[in-house]
Amino acid sequence: MKTKAAVVFETGKPMEIEELDLDGPRDGEVLIRYLYAGLCHSDIHVQHGDLEARLPMVLGHEGAGIVEEVGPGVTRVKAGDHVVCSFIPNCGTCRYCATGRQSICDMGATILEGYLPGERFPISGPRGQYGAMCILGTFSQYGVIHQNSVVRVDDDLPLDKAVLVGCGVPTGWGSAVNTANVRAGDTVAVYGVGGIGINAVQGARYAGAKHVVAIDPLEIKRAKALELGATHAFASAAEAQEAITSMTRGQGADSAIVTVGLVDAQVVGEAFTAVGKDGIVVITGLNKLMEPTIVLPGTILTLFRKTVKGSLFGDCNPTTDIPKILGLYQSGDLKLDEIITRTYTLEQVNEGYDDLLNGKNVRGIVVHEH
Repeated sequence: MKTKAAVVFETGKPMEIEELDLDGPRDGEVLIRYLYAGLCHSDIHVQHGDLEARLPMVLGHEGAGIVEEVGPGVTRVKAGDHVVCSFIPNCGTCRYCATGRQSICDMGATILEGYLPGERFPISGPRGQYGAMCILGTFSQYGVIHQNSVVRVDDDLPLDKAVLVGCGVPTGWGSAVNTANVRAGDTVAVYGVGGIGINAVQGARYAGAKHVVAIDPLEIKRAKALELGATHAFASAAEAQEAITSMTRGQGADSAIVTVGLVDAQVVGEAFTAVGKDGIVVITGLNKLMEPTIVLPGTILTLFRKTVKGSLFGDCNPTTDIPKILGLYQSGDLKLDEIITRTYTLEQVNEGYDDLLNGKNVRGIVVHEH
């Protein structure tokens, strides 16, 4: 069948809209009709070359839609099911899945290669075989993906909101609730209040933090953070540091979560300084794969017993945490409608990312036309 998709062919260049060929589903695979896709910063990392991916690649890794057809051996979903895609697949049987660490499932090793198990590329076109970002490629009207990448959701859930729970929401929420282990009465600093950071703010608030300090140079994002749970918001780390020192009587924050668009040694150092004894620095944002972004005084690390941790997908388990987080949305404890700034057509996808980079969006959504 044919599908229209947004493809990156060369790093540093805009995505191009192409009509491509899509194979039907084989063993363990499903055909999904994507209705919505989220504009997440990780796709920019591929487009800009910060993350080295196999090209050409259909971008998009937050997706929600309806299962059209299932291949042999599929047991997780059936035709007609409403689903949210998880940008990290979960096989359920590897060492990590079997010990409750689905966010580092071995299947995730191919998300930047873009092929299904068996090195299968279901998408092809004028330039040969096309990969799919996170083996999803949600900037396509249709996709053939593995059943390990989909989670069935309630039919009455609005998929244009639920789509965000495929990556950005659990990544931010889990960075606070799981990785930083925020507890009642804590002081938490969040560096960067974009699509991930805003949900770290929400997660910290829900976990009971007394002080949630948001740091972002953009007024629109600071205002959104204050609306959704931050107690303080500052344009710079220096301003935030002064306030954290004062509000904790010199003890420092209990945790600092780094969710800026491009992590560097400076912001990591600022977060490290912000936390006090036994404090946790969570690094969720990305940079080039081998770029040194952590340059810290090891003696301070030891004497103050500080911890620096990486967080992928917020240490969430997609099969259980995607429904759990959506349940919190249904109960009103997590806000999704409020963080969506604008919707775009597929043809406007480059405009959507320009808006993101220019600070006009907290979250943008692509609405697929069928």
